[in-house]
Amino acid sequence: MNITTCWPGCVWLVGLCLIGLVTGCRVSAPIETLDAGYYSVRRSPEAGMLHKRVYLTDSQDSLQLILPHTDGRRHLTGKASAGWTFAQTEVDIDVFTLPFKIRPAKGALPPQLNSNFNAAVYLGRRLDFHRYGYRSVTPTFGTRTLKSQGFGYGLFMGIGSATINDLVTSNQIPYEYEGVVINAGVATIFDAHIFNVGLAVGVDSLMDSNRRSWLYQHQPWFGVLFGLNLN
Repeated sequence: MNITTCWPGCVWLVGLCLIGLVTGCRVSAPIETLDAGYYSVRRSPEAGMLHKRVYLTDSQDSLQLILPHTDGRRHLTGKASAGWTFAQTEVDIDVFTLPFKIRPAKGALPPQLNSNFNAAVYLGRRLDFHRYGYRSVTPTFGTRTLKSQGFGYGLFMGIGSATINDLVTSNQIPYEYEGVVINAGVATIFDAHIFNVGLAVGVDSLMDSNRRSWLYQHQPWFGVLFGLNLN
């Protein structure tokens, strides 16, 4: 599909996505407790605890922090848990689809918006931040809050299709068909709770003999992706 007339709108769309990418924020929502496990302290009212690796257990009304190397312990209840932020990193495996790709102008062809089928497997690194707070309800009663922010980045490889015709092969073929392509590249993904969203930059490799004349062979494209977290 030719997008010459709507190209400025596409630029704005991708620009908004990039703003979200730079901020590194996902949809934030209160969650009750964190799973027990190892975390890094990223913010703390106690200066000596910054960047410490702790084993955290969250029993909803209190937090217990255990320092593995010294067996030191902190027990935090009520307002004492406010002001603490913990980070956790893990390997992230996703399967995602790209609803569209934007290909830059190539030769006499204007920028293209392609909505062909594309699916890929993603392997990367995920970083989550968990921030505790405290909200006063009355002068003598309040509730603890917990919000999460996170993002991931990594590599992907998958399979898709591309429309091959005389326009994209410099008039080298007199017919049109859907060619099989292998796509690969880098992506940044955000966890939106229900599904993952993000941006991808990649290249395609046409898998048949017309790859020598295909104008987009190994040429970069970028797009928006939607995925399912497998872990």
